[in-house]
Amino acid sequence: MKSIQSKVFTLGPLQTQVGVWKQYDEKVVFTNGVFDLIHRGHITYLEEAARKGTKFVIGVNSDASVKTLAKGVARPIKDEESRAIILAAMQFVDAVIIFDNTTPIHLIEALIPKVLIKGGDYHPNESDASSKKYIVGREVVLDNGGEVLVIPFLEGFSTTALENKIIELNKS
Repeated sequence: MKSIQSKVFTLGPLQTQVGVWKQYDEKVVFTNGVFDLIHRGHITYLEEAARKGTKFVIGVNSDASVKTLAKGVARPIKDEESRAIILAAMQFVDAVIIFDNTTPIHLIEALIPKVLIKGGDYHPNESDASSKKYIVGREVVLDNGGEVLVIPFLEGFSTTALENKIIELNKS
């Protein structure tokens, strides 16, 4: 059995692994996010994303990166290593990588996944990079014969809602 820690990569080794997968005609799927307080919405989204290919890679925003995303002063709640390990523990996840930039464009350019996936607040056809619905890396994937997909959110589940509930519980 593969150890959970062995599924958490740095860029060089992940590029090598993805190259091997591609040699064996594996369909590499990529998504990214903070994934701070894992909830049912995350699990549903990630499992669905993994089904779009044969190998599933997740880019996780580093702690420093999260601080630039206006997620709130208390975020991230869990440190980057913990978030990466939790994701790597999921049976349908093949690789996890932590990234420091505000977007995963360098990862997408380095890995060139066959499928790029984001959640319901994005739109796969949005080509205006200044739009909040724009999916970073879409051109890289499309120009290399891949596809860009959006998976709708599972209503009623969000990290912000969980965080607010915890704050309210602590007030009482």
